Amino acid sequence: MVCPFGGNDCVTSVIDSRKNNEGIRRRRECSTCGQRFTTYEKADINLMVLKNSGEIEEFSYEKLYQGIENAFGGIDISAKKLKTLVDNVHKEIKSHGKKVKSKVIGETVLSHLKGINEVAYLRFASVYKEFSDVTDFEKEAAEFN
Repeated sequence: MVCPFGGNDCVTSVIDSRKNNEGIRRRRECSTCGQRFTTYEKADINLMVLKNSGEIEEFSYEKLYQGIENAFGGIDISAKKLKTLVDNVHKEIKSHGKKVKSKVIGETVLSHLKGINEVAYLRFASVYKEFSDVTDFEKEAAEFN
């Protein structure tokens, strides 16, 4: 590891390592200049989605974000709350392993939306469950009562 204070000539050593939610936090010390600094290591493991058609594609955080954002279309939600919601859904999806079924993603989004906003839930459900007529909306809305 190159010391950010002394540059390429310095050698650093790890003085403490701890796991956190996102990976590993390491406290380092430069053996040349004595400065201490922290680094974070995060595994970049690609999450794959198994579609209903049998196709497999790489998970797209942006696609998840866009789908949830579209469900709120016109409903006031702060950018911070939206990002937190998407991050929570993403975290739960990742807990299912490196290959996840699209059905799991859809159901996870619905479970999170149900407690936040009924209209956003119904909008997302209408696309995810491919509603064909008004009775589909009525059946889904009846679950809230």
